[in-house]
Amino acid sequence: MKEKLYCKSGGCSAKLGAKKLTHILEKIDKYPNSNLLVGFDSHDDASVYQINEHQAIVSTLDFFPPMVEDPYLFGQIAATNALSDVYAMGGTPLTALNIVCFNDQDDLNILGKIIEGGNDKLKEAKVVLSGGHSIKDESTKYGLSVTGIVDPNKMIQNNGVQVGDTLILTKKLGVGLALNAYRLNDARQEILDEVFKSMTTLNKYAFDVLNKYTLHALTDVTGFGLLVHLDEMLNEKASAFLDKESIPYFKDCPYYVDEFYLSGGGQHNRNAMKNKVCFDEENFILEEILYDPQTSGGLLASVASDDIENILNDFNQAGLACYVIGKIVEKDQFNIYVR
Repeated sequence: MKEKLYCKSGGCSAKLGAKKLTHILEKIDKYPNSNLLVGFDSHDDASVYQINEHQAIVSTLDFFPPMVEDPYLFGQIAATNALSDVYAMGGTPLTALNIVCFNDQDDLNILGKIIEGGNDKLKEAKVVLSGGHSIKDESTKYGLSVTGIVDPNKMIQNNGVQVGDTLILTKKLGVGLALNAYRLNDARQEILDEVFKSMTTLNKYAFDVLNKYTLHALTDVTGFGLLVHLDEMLNEKASAFLDKESIPYFKDCPYYVDEFYLSGGGQHNRNAMKNKVCFDEENFILEEILYDPQTSGGLLASVASDDIENILNDFNQAGLACYVIGKIVEKDQFNIYVR
């Protein structure tokens, strides 16, 4: 078995648990400013700061350890993931700054490939790499701080769901499970190829389709898994029904769960949803897929049900994936029902 040198516990599964993070941030006494339209207290994807009547700055930052051995691919994934938060706010990314931790005793060509991979995705998104910061560290970490712009009257927050909405997801789940199997050399190449393609597909393309319609709420599914991100969208104002037969995931995920290729991040997500989610029957495989931390996951949108047919047609014509996974209902005993 060939040992993986770099991808020990990378990607968004390296995030701190949602409950721990919330406990810390609740104690922060931030400086008040009425121009800050979206801050960390709303659990949204990026901050939004209004600069005039029609313009606001969208700011986000994402970085993590490697989840793949190929440095160029790692850079692509990290950049795709960082850009996603701006699209999830309804914004347009403009500039990016590199964030680098690297052991200066290692081959600098590796770092060069990481940055090249990230920059190629920035060029695809028509975003300017304008600088960055690096420090010496024992382990490699890479990501970007991205700045974008949005009309404050058109920005899309994650918590505007309306009863009667339909929930759609634009990428399959199971990235974290597949990466764990990859680290243990037990993932088929055809599955990995599909996973890596998903992780390096910019959410720009899905957003460009969705942006033609009224989006009541929008987020991207990353380290907190589908259920925690969906729970943040509901914001205690509504409940959601998920159709267990419609949840999209990579084909070998049931095998990965059976082999217990699970992550600590997934268990943190499970703990964060204690007493908030109701499964109609015991289904350990589906539960782990729904709690699985995603790296560079898809967009999760709450849209008017009347638009669904047109949205699906537009996604199909664009050659993009789009899955109808559930609906928003009146607030009930549990926040989320899976049946």
